[in-house]
Formats: sequence, structure tokens, C-alpha cells
Amino acid sequence: MAARRALTPFKLIATILAALLVTCHAGGIAVYWGQNDGEASLSETCASSNYKFVILAFVYKFGKGQTPQLDLASHCDSSSGGCRVLSKDIHSCQRRGIKVLLSIGGAVGNYGLTSEGDARDVAEYLWNSYLGGASSSRPLGDAVLDGIDFDIELGSAKHWDTLAR
Repeated sequence: MAARRALTPFKLIATILAALLVTCHAGGIAVYWGQNDGEASLSETCASSNYKFVILAFVYKFGKGQTPQLDLASHCDSSSGGCRVLSKDIHSCQRRGIKVLLSIGGAVGNYGLTSEGDARDVAEYLWNSYLGGASSSRPLGDAVLDGIDFDIELGSAKHWDTLAR
């Protein structure tokens, strides 16, 4: 009968690591898109297969009675309806299984929530303009985004929980 060879500690560890890698289901990589002039287009970013999540950045102005405003730098001008052209790219990303989110806030901007009512108003705007609601003036056309990313770097922490709900 042939003798069995025992696994060395190195081989045992390597075998365990290989098994973990095969069964590991990592969450994936996210990227903020929309603030760098030299970055690839949205469709090219998704086609790279490098990301599981693409976060459009940013709605930098909202709350305090202000009309929310999207800024995607030189990619499009949301004030003139020019960001509706991204709808096709968003659909393409989603068909690839990539979640497309919208980031609100950021390091530069004019945002904050003055009351629970203000938070509810912003939530209603986000729902109707970017998520599953309905509005005749959706900044990204008919695309329905997969969620909202809170990148709150300015102001107080009041009423964000109301906005999230």
C-alpha cells in the first residue's frame, strides 16, 4: 500500500486560501464618476468591467428651500437639460449588472436640512427625479437609478435620518 504524504503547513495554508478565494463573494469596487474632466465616459467606465457600483457625483445643492442641483462637471449641463443624454449610458451600465447610484453632498456645495419637512421635500425630489417616482423634468432622462449615496461632509447631522427613510 502506498504511503500517504502529509500536507506541509505551507501546502495546507495554500489549499485553505485557494478554497476561500474560490468561494469568496466580495462586494465589488465602487467608483465616483462625474467630477474629473479626463475620465472615461460613463459607458466606457462600465464597459471596463472594473466596477460593481458607479456613483454619479454630485447633487451638491439641496435643502434649505433651494432647488436641488446636479453637477457632473464638464460631462453635461444639468441646468439646460443636457444630462438627459446619460440615460442611455445608465441603462447600458445596469444591463451589465452594475448598480448606478447618485451621490448627494460632497466636500464643496451648499446643502443641509433645516427641518424634517425640508428633509421630506428633498427626499420627494430625489425619488421623483432620480429614482422610481415620476417627474416631467428628470435630470437624467428616463433612467431610474439604483439608490442614493450620502457623502455628507458639510453642515450638521440633523434630519439626515428622515431623508434616508
